[in-house]
Amino acid sequence: MDAEITVNVDGRPRRLTVDTRTTLLDALRERLGVTSAKKGCDHGQCGACTVLSGGRRVLSCLVLAVTQDGARVVTAEGLAAEAPAADASSADGLHPVQRAFVDCDAFQCGYCTPGQVVSAVGMLDEYARGWPSAVTGDAGPPRLDHAEVAERMSGNLCRCGAYANIVPAIQQAAAVSPAGRPDGAEVAG
Repeated sequence: MDAEITVNVDGRPRRLTVDTRTTLLDALRERLGVTSAKKGCDHGQCGACTVLSGGRRVLSCLVLAVTQDGARVVTAEGLAAEAPAADASSADGLHPVQRAFVDCDAFQCGYCTPGQVVSAVGMLDEYARGWPSAVTGDAGPPRLDHAEVAERMSGNLCRCGAYANIVPAIQQAAAVSPAGRPDGAEVAG
């Protein structure tokens, strides 16, 4: 059975007819030509397909496109347009997290990078809202140390093993966006 939906993808309303069994990932890649979200495992275990839907991280390989009718979906391609004006990178047109990934050489083959970057943007928003992770301490303001970043990004796998640079990239992005941190929060190495 087919359904007609409208999804705002990277700031642009897109209308399409999809089979009700079509995943958001397949609709993005095959129907709309938005290829930054990658098909890695197709089981929600690698994070290569991570996008933001309504500002929240979702694994687009597990979400049916019909559930996104009317939703605002942001992929790695649309992140720069979503950056708050005070945080937007200048002339290079990159989101601060994208800029930090480049600065810190946080990718090798690049296949997982769009999902890692989008997940990091969502994760930093969750952190800024004060949402705890499994390793968040009970006392005092949260610290975005290595363990905190690693735990919050644990759903995104890198087959090349660029984790040594991914964590510092996320910490760098958080450090240049103090408005995105909870009151009193620190970024620690």
